[in-house]
Amino acid sequence: MTTGITGETEPGFRASVDLMFNRAVRLMDLSPGLEQKIRVCNSTYTVRFGVRLRGKIETFTGYRSVHSEHMEPVKVGIRFSLDVSQDEVEALAALMTYKCALVETPFGGSKGGLCVDPRAWDEHEMEQITRRFAYELIKRDLIHPAQNVPAPDMGTGEREMAWIADQYARMNTTDINAKACVTGKPPHAGGIRGRVEATGRGVQFALREFFRHPVDVARAGLSGGLGGKRVVVQGLGNVGWHAGRFLSQEDGCKVIAIAERDGGLVDDSGLNVDEVRDWIAQHGGVKGFPGATYVEDGASLLEAECDILIPAALEGVIHRGNAERIRAPLIIEAANGPVTFGADEILRKRGRLIIPDMYANAGGVTVSYFEWVKNLSHIRFGRMQRRAEEGRSRLLVEELERLSADRGLGWSLAEDFKEKFLQGSDELALVRSGLDDTMRTAYQSMREVWHGREDVEDLRTAAYIVAIERVAKTYRSKGI
Repeated sequence: MTTGITGETEPGFRASVDLMFNRAVRLMDLSPGLEQKIRVCNSTYTVRFGVRLRGKIETFTGYRSVHSEHMEPVKVGIRFSLDVSQDEVEALAALMTYKCALVETPFGGSKGGLCVDPRAWDEHEMEQITRRFAYELIKRDLIHPAQNVPAPDMGTGEREMAWIADQYARMNTTDINAKACVTGKPPHAGGIRGRVEATGRGVQFALREFFRHPVDVARAGLSGGLGGKRVVVQGLGNVGWHAGRFLSQEDGCKVIAIAERDGGLVDDSGLNVDEVRDWIAQHGGVKGFPGATYVEDGASLLEAECDILIPAALEGVIHRGNAERIRAPLIIEAANGPVTFGADEILRKRGRLIIPDMYANAGGVTVSYFEWVKNLSHIRFGRMQRRAEEGRSRLLVEELERLSADRGLGWSLAEDFKEKFLQGSDELALVRSGLDDTMRTAYQSMREVWHGREDVEDLRTAAYIVAIERVAKTYRSKGI
């Protein structure tokens, strides 16, 4: 708990998740026992282990929380951060349960975290730390293709997932499905194309679906389509970077501000997201980036005037202390829990529309599901049908061109059209198609509740209702 500038107590992350859950279940017909069963975390495991580094033993603390096993395996991100705590891990595990239910991936919810600063250790040292953490979890079946399947989160990526997968394979030499013990691996190590971009791509698809509904756009106080909308991105990590670049390069949005740890950048004509990302990689921050105005207090850019605000970093960045000053009519939560419960109440009363995290950032777990299925099937998506698709398309094109020539019509198909039409669906195309369909379908399920019930005033409550009802149905089918 923290206290905002108004003097009111600000609930912590875990409390915020529970309060949002409570707001939804008050509108549902659940028995008290089932409601409690869905709310609580089933188990949390704390591990402390030592690794000899730089001539001495360093002790690390890690967590693995399983919120719900209504479906198995449970799906989880593993984050590496000094801020990792049991409360944070349990809150994220609960969100994962609801997220998986909302987008209909057949997983329960879990989360893992290790208290470590990845920047404080070199690559070999991080490999030692990661493998030992994985060892402690694997030997307790807390990493397993059929029970508990991790994925990347803040501070982790393809590299760490490859280490974990290899550690599992070393400890389970006869498990033919060993690669499915973790997702988010590099493509050459059993991963899937499109996984790195998946969460940011999901944010893009979520906004596209939102802007397909003029009534919803009007409720946010906006008009027209996605093109030309002014966007502020807070956090240019993997998610913020991909979301910003896709929206600006493919949908015609203008990223007018970017907030980072060391400050922020503003350019009303639009920032080149790739150039900013490269600058950060070379200089460690945004300061000094040419052609844009530098703002020392990056967090203040959350309050900038824009059409769409994308908080894509940490939880709790929008709180009671700044919610009254948020000017964006539309907020899409690319991060987990960036808006506290207290801020959510203030923003809703002010007419701000929030596309909630459990939907907006579900692209990662959706494509993780595709990777898990790929690993279990032991075949790359598109391998068997791609050339067959190309063959059928070529037959159609050739027949059309033959008919034109035989009848003297004098027309021909444009080369760029032929090239696109004749191209069969490879793995990346299929992944993007599946993700797009998932985001569309999930939004429509939320929208049906949002527009269909007078007592549901916002998308977050609608999302919770959809997710909780699906979890409840699964438990009921089990006789609970």
